[in-house]
Amino acid sequence: MNRVVVTGMGIISPVGNTISEYWESISNGVCGIDKISRFDASRLKVKLDAEVKDFNPKNYYSAMQEIRKSDLFMQYAVAASDEAVKMSGILESDIDKNRLGVYIGTGIGGINTTLTEAKKLEAKGPERISAFFVPMMIANMASGTVSIRYGAKGPTLPIVTACATSTHTIGEAYRTIKHGYADAIIAGGSEAALNELAMAGFVNCQALCLSDDPKTGSIPFDARRSGFVMGEGAGILVLEEYEHAVARNAHIYAEVTGYGNTADAYHMTAPDPEADGAIRAIRQAVEESGITGNEEIYVNAHGTSTHLNDAMETKALKEVFGEKAYDLHISSTKSMTGHMLGATGAAEAIASVLALENGVIPPTINYVEKDEECDLDYTPNTAVKADVEYAVSTSLGFGGHNACVALKKMK
Repeated sequence: MNRVVVTGMGIISPVGNTISEYWESISNGVCGIDKISRFDASRLKVKLDAEVKDFNPKNYYSAMQEIRKSDLFMQYAVAASDEAVKMSGILESDIDKNRLGVYIGTGIGGINTTLTEAKKLEAKGPERISAFFVPMMIANMASGTVSIRYGAKGPTLPIVTACATSTHTIGEAYRTIKHGYADAIIAGGSEAALNELAMAGFVNCQALCLSDDPKTGSIPFDARRSGFVMGEGAGILVLEEYEHAVARNAHIYAEVTGYGNTADAYHMTAPDPEADGAIRAIRQAVEESGITGNEEIYVNAHGTSTHLNDAMETKALKEVFGEKAYDLHISSTKSMTGHMLGATGAAEAIASVLALENGVIPPTINYVEKDEECDLDYTPNTAVKADVEYAVSTSLGFGGHNACVALKKMK
């Protein structure tokens, strides 16, 4: 079996639009959550979101025509891929493009385009619908666009598993390279769903926090938690076969060592309170990695700031690690980025890679009130230095989708 490593990363997020900005923010506890400003939210109960700031697609596209043909979720994916590919130097090598793939997913896809064209249909009739409506709306088009951009002709697909999407893309890309079907894959997720329709839907299924104070919006594992804050953005990693990376003298940021993929088969939106699916996903990734629990381990928790998720995830970690769960370094970077939906797993895998490389555990900010059900070390409020050997990143999505990837520090 092949070893698989990370040789590039890119990010568009509520706390920074480059890897350096992102790490500077999450390692220093910078909050990207604020009052909704993207649209008029006066009719909504929800008041907070986590918006990408200062994004300019002109920095990533050579022609306005290409921008006009791209939904925002596609633009975010292109921008993050641009940074990741440049960082990796993969296109400067002699890689066979037939063995370069793209696995980029999304939870929702081009919903902003759908809204725009639906309004146009109502006001002006079907003849005025854009010829690019379908390719701007469908969920595979971030992956397709990036494939076209780089001439990547290897295994290429999207994955749509709600909040677990981009942890699944990373994990499935890992397996594809591990078993020899590709030499490198551009993997991650993208989301741009901050609009009245999507947020009204999440409010009405009782998923979002209704606080108007950014400091009490996304507060994972805190007893006061009451729902998540919607975010947006994209996270992309370049995964590469180890010998291929070494042969071209690439910088290796971390090794992917394990992956778990399970289902709850329980409920459309609620997690299984017994945590069976999460336990199995985490255990699969941990066992494949050879992790015993005696190592220094960082867990980037799914940590959505909902009562059921955070209690269930804590239970899962205790079941997998036993008493050693109390020695884990855990945090939820959603306390800073909000919940980036289909992009969140990749953003959190990137945070995990950076924690390994820098020996710093990013904090769970705005943590004030301890919950008896959540009694592990969640790195409250301030980053800590720790020379961790492994990182485990979990994502748990609507529909009962569970994903976990494990990463190892390169020495």
